[in-house]
Amino acid sequence: MQVENTHLPGVVIVVPRVFPDPRGFFIESYNQATFHQHGLDAVFLQDNHSKSVRGTLRGLHFQLPPVAQVKLVRVVRGAVWDVALDIRVGSPTFGQWVGVELSADNFRQLYIPAGFAHGFCVLSDEAEVLYKASQLYSPAHERGLLWSDPTAGVAWPVAEPLLSERDRQAGTLADYLAGEHFVYEG
Repeated sequence: MQVENTHLPGVVIVVPRVFPDPRGFFIESYNQATFHQHGLDAVFLQDNHSKSVRGTLRGLHFQLPPVAQVKLVRVVRGAVWDVALDIRVGSPTFGQWVGVELSADNFRQLYIPAGFAHGFCVLSDEAEVLYKASQLYSPAHERGLLWSDPTAGVAWPVAEPLLSERDRQAGTLADYLAGEHFVYEG
């Protein structure tokens, strides 16, 4: 397994070893011991799977403490533009984001610590995204940020995405700062 740092501390790209042969391929997409050797210490409690069509944008989503989620995201069909946005108030990288293309062809995964909002946009005709979460889903702690908030300035590869009503109604970073939020703890 190879781990590539991004400019956001803690957000890393994980590239598993691929073992191709005439039958197809084999990868070990997750091994707790190997992840721990690289300082990726989350214990995952829930797996999620979504299927979406081209132009769908899901996000930017997160859960507040005490059930904030670490996520490990990968694509098993198609391709997405995957984004992590730092929402830890007081962080030196607050409001900064990183975007990475994840696809069934490149096998890359994105590890996103708690304190980051997450979203993705589908680049292929269809995409299936699998992600692990370190906490169970909690509707009472679930929050979202508006995908097009100019303060965040995420460069999405779609001008008019397909959105859920919830994502269309999400608040801005300014709204987030006025309510409950993550605090950077160094």
